[in-house]
Amino acid sequence: MLRSHRLRSGLLLLTGGLLLATGGCGGNPKVNAQAGMPPPMVQVAAVDRRDVSLTSEWIATLDGYVNAEIQPHVSGYLIRQNYREGSLVRKGDVLFEIDPRPFQASLDQVKGQLAQNQAQVVQAQAQLVKASQDVARDTPLAEARAIARSQLDNDLQAKAGAEAAVAAARAAVTAAEASVEQAELNLSFTKIVSLVDGIAGIAKAQIGDLVSTTSVLTSVSQVDPIKVYFPMSEQDYLRAQKIGTRAASIQSTPLLGVALTLVLADGTIYPHAGEVLWTDRQVDPSTGTIRVAAGFPNPGNILRPGEYARVRAVTEERHDALLVPQAAVTELQGVNQVAVVGGDNKVKIQNVQLGSQVGGEWIVSQGLEFGEHVVVGGMQYARDGAVVSPSLVTATKGAQ
Repeated sequence: MLRSHRLRSGLLLLTGGLLLATGGCGGNPKVNAQAGMPPPMVQVAAVDRRDVSLTSEWIATLDGYVNAEIQPHVSGYLIRQNYREGSLVRKGDVLFEIDPRPFQASLDQVKGQLAQNQAQVVQAQAQLVKASQDVARDTPLAEARAIARSQLDNDLQAKAGAEAAVAAARAAVTAAEASVEQAELNLSFTKIVSLVDGIAGIAKAQIGDLVSTTSVLTSVSQVDPIKVYFPMSEQDYLRAQKIGTRAASIQSTPLLGVALTLVLADGTIYPHAGEVLWTDRQVDPSTGTIRVAAGFPNPGNILRPGEYARVRAVTEERHDALLVPQAAVTELQGVNQVAVVGGDNKVKIQNVQLGSQVGGEWIVSQGLEFGEHVVVGGMQYARDGAVVSPSLVTATKGAQ
């Protein structure tokens, strides 16, 4: 029994040792080759070459295309609010009403003054007619010396006084008419209207409040289209000039004519493209950025001022760029490397210099040639000088 148990234990130890030896050799391609095993399978992708569009993104803030502060033109007590807060209002819609009674009384008063002044004009004109008749009657009599010369002088003086009275009365009428017009205008100002089509904000005054010309009652923002502000770095600004000048060579606005994409806060792509409206006059020296304003259509008023988003645009066109999948690139101590499989199926580790990322690929600026094959799967077997069995896969092209 003891001898049989020892024999079984020895067989188990021998079998385990053989399994460990076999497993250790399987992970080493050179050992596999020496043992007559086939080279390990790896997946490779061909280095691609094509034109790509490089995009940039900027953090953006949404604002109304026009933001109108609604303020009264006259002082008085609010008696009515005619809009629902947060709703769409049209230009000319009455939003608030101020008590019109004091202004109606002022209008009635100046209208009465106007009527009085008009009566004075009629009276002065009648006096002028009489004075003119006296002058016409006494002139030939004075020349014939039928009456004293002083009588004619008195008539002439009376006529001049009547003419002055008529002029003064007419001036008073003009002033009264202006007062009536101002009073009518003030009365109309008791109805506070929206200046633009847009979304009306929360009211900042309540019914019964005494408001003045400095009071802000609410704000109305035009949101279709909506304006988007974003800071563009100086480097992006210089690159974007080359893109924009192709659309309008006489303009200095970057990205002019280039469609902008808006990425909302939840990561969704806004379905409507925008365009650049203008840029600030200078680069902010404290941040190295220049402020850019863009406009986006906003049917249904879905977007609202104050939201944050990202603006994306093409800022560079790269011709005949070499691209490899991201899976082909490894980093070792800050150096980017790829495993190239040659025509003899041997692996060669090469250092590469990378450019921008395009979707799921890297642009390679140095270290590879078009048509070479790089390992994208089975990287554990991609040791320098190892012989492998490559299987060509089609790389997924990044979004352009």
